Amino acid sequence: MSRPLQIAVAGGGTCGPRAARQAETLGRALAEGGAVVICGGLGGAMAAVSRGARAAGGLVVGLLPGYAHADGNPWLGVALPTGIGHARNVLVAAAGDVLVALPGAHGTLSEIALARVLGRPVVVLGGRVPVAGVVRARSPEDAARRALRLAATGGAARASRTRRA
Repeated sequence: MSRPLQIAVAGGGTCGPRAARQAETLGRALAEGGAVVICGGLGGAMAAVSRGARAAGGLVVGLLPGYAHADGNPWLGVALPTGIGHARNVLVAAAGDVLVALPGAHGTLSEIALARVLGRPVVVLGGRVPVAGVVRARSPEDAARRALRLAATGGAARASRTRRA
């Protein structure tokens, strides 16, 4: 039995209206593509991507930094309290077949770097990222297409095998 594609999304805990629209569009496109969306589960870009994915009937998993399910945004289908604070970023990076990064700050940059260390492909939408090997996207729809294609073609598995070799 095959499992659904899992796309992790990283982005700012706070964001402006433009970034929220991009995140919501991205979440919708990922869910329409059949992916489970995984994120940090809180506000900002995480809430917007969750809202978009749920609006399209998708499943959203939030890996929360604290111990309370109630801390998660209201669009999560599954809220997983970790109790490990920012260290949950490695769980977000590892849980996706691909990571899509939206504009954010230090936490987003850490998820990008961790995903690359773990051999996961990274698609970046907006902003400049000083990390080698990331794929740039021009729009939320482009980011979703690229992430879904990378996940479906085993981009994460190939990258992982390469890192172990």
